[in-house]
Amino acid sequence: MEIETRKIPTQEKKNFNFVDTIRCISMVGIVFEHSAVLWGIKYEDKTDLYLQVASMQFWKFATIAFFLIGGFLINYKFTEYTPMQYLVRRFKSTIKPWLFWIMILVILNLVHKAVLNIKLGRSFFNGDPVGYFSEEFRYILFESSFWFILNFLICISILLLFKKYLYKLWFGLILLLISLVYSCNLYYEWFVTHHSAALFGFVFYLWLGVYLNKYFDHVMSFVKKVKWEYVVIVNIAFFAFACCEVIFLIHHGSRDEYNTLRISNILYSLTMFVMLLKIGAVRFIDTKLKPRQTTFGIYLIHQILIIRLLPEIFKSNRWNYLYLSVGQNILASVLRFLVVYLIAFVITRLLLKTKMRWVVGG
Repeated sequence: MEIETRKIPTQEKKNFNFVDTIRCISMVGIVFEHSAVLWGIKYEDKTDLYLQVASMQFWKFATIAFFLIGGFLINYKFTEYTPMQYLVRRFKSTIKPWLFWIMILVILNLVHKAVLNIKLGRSFFNGDPVGYFSEEFRYILFESSFWFILNFLICISILLLFKKYLYKLWFGLILLLISLVYSCNLYYEWFVTHHSAALFGFVFYLWLGVYLNKYFDHVMSFVKKVKWEYVVIVNIAFFAFACCEVIFLIHHGSRDEYNTLRISNILYSLTMFVMLLKIGAVRFIDTKLKPRQTTFGIYLIHQILIIRLLPEIFKSNRWNYLYLSVGQNILASVLRFLVVYLIAFVITRLLLKTKMRWVVGG
């Protein structure tokens, strides 16, 4: 049976000319966040602390914005294909590249460990190869950014499972309440707060993207009517609120103070998304950076560069981040981001010109 030919009737598509711009900006934020060196550093001076928090919080809208734009993009796919057809297509285009780059990272880590052990005269796997590879895959799947590809597919599967309720507000409310459980958990720690534990926390934002797509004309009519000064003021207010919540969580001993699902960050992310909708398409981004073709490849490759390349580039003692000022660490984070993003972008563009284009979703 040919899956591709069994499309079901769908409505006429709209031109979402803002999608690629938001997709690119969101990916910039995600890569910057992962490249930053400010994680875990404790500054005693209040000004240093505020600068650290502000620089880290600024891009924290990116993950939720990415799930929202993902919902915009998959809404039509939900109507064009049956659930099984869509999942088969999605897994083919997503899982194969995902598994390829995971194996690349495993191999690079293995080579690095082999060189290190030879230099130190240690046994290769310390007598436990099964344990070594088990830990490798556990770390990559649950501790690195590769987790969010799996999480994204799980979120899509949940929406497909409850497809007949997709446009019901009560269904969205249930998903929102689930997300808010993770927000409250930051304070009460009923369960671990790590991002891999937030298995169902991001389904709401994917659903919200689908819902906003369905009522796109009404959404854009509202966005266009809202004055720019109101959008800016509200964003600044929620940004300040999000920074304050981070500082509050730090002072109360939280181990995950920058968690994406903080209530303040949810509000900041949603209002930032409104601002991005109001900005619309940015021609330079769409024509020069080609986010539609490059975003997935950049995401898959950037974590490998962070884990394996950056330590080699910034291994000099002058890059001991614990002894640098907050300003120097912010500049170092920007530099690391530029290295990672540009190299991932170039690699993706080169692969798209070859028969290996499938490894970056091409």
